Amino acid sequence: MTSSQSSMPLNRAAAHQAHGSVTSVTARQGDHASSQRAPLLKVQGLTKRFGGIAAVSEMALSVAPGSVVGLMGPNGAGKTTTVSLISGLLQCDTGTVEFEGAEIQRLPAHKIALLGIARTYQNIRLFSGMTTLQQVMSGYFARSGASMLGAFLGLPKSRAIGKQARANALELLERVGLAHRADVLAETLSYGEQRRVEIARALATNPRLLLLDEPTAGMNMQEATDIGRLVHELKDAGLAVLMIEHNVRLVMDFCEHVTVMNFGRLLANGTPQECMSHPQVKEAYFGKSDDANRFRTSS
Repeated sequence: MTSSQSSMPLNRAAAHQAHGSVTSVTARQGDHASSQRAPLLKVQGLTKRFGGIAAVSEMALSVAPGSVVGLMGPNGAGKTTTVSLISGLLQCDTGTVEFEGAEIQRLPAHKIALLGIARTYQNIRLFSGMTTLQQVMSGYFARSGASMLGAFLGLPKSRAIGKQARANALELLERVGLAHRADVLAETLSYGEQRRVEIARALATNPRLLLLDEPTAGMNMQEATDIGRLVHELKDAGLAVLMIEHNVRLVMDFCEHVTVMNFGRLLANGTPQECMSHPQVKEAYFGKSDDANRFRTSS
């Protein structure tokens, strides 16, 4: 199956028509992750308006410790805005974001990061002129508050922390399969490799919750599967992951729970199988039932 087959876009009109009834299904199904474990992250009533437009409206989701949750929906559904509200890049108008039981929705982004929430972005954001190793080391310095410049220049007061940062970064590059590319300028890496560098840099901040914004965008199916396996390994190591993802097959294979958004609102919530087997969600994703049947047989 090709990447394009696994990343079929939502039929926005069908999703809008199905919204009310699918939400009632969500209420009956409940939040499986939070019913089994107290949530690490809990979002309730989250709303963000830009002018007169509600980009996110009364959004709710939760992420249990050591779980992988897929956040799905069409372009413009409010997924990235939701992640930006969680990470502090944007401030919500109303609603709450709880992390480890404490409300964090009014904290600035750097304080939320220090609490243990790290994120990547839709568009790759690497520093120009820095090696792969230095990119990842920058995450360590962001966590420790030490001077990255001083360590790179070898200043006496920064040598010890620089040594620790280097060892930590090399370990993380080994984990994401890029240790052999440590001394290469990051901008010369392939697109898929740059995505993995971003994940390693986020991991260098030592998070308990990792927010991934379309980590497999632009990748072929093999590259996307490699990212899925990496996410699964991180989960097995105890990290919780909230992953915005359009690749349906990846979500089915690697996420234990799915939250679907449309038009800024919660559309469906449950296991991947529950969400994708419900007739109205299938219609929202694949249009006609014949398309959904083709997806099932091809996978």
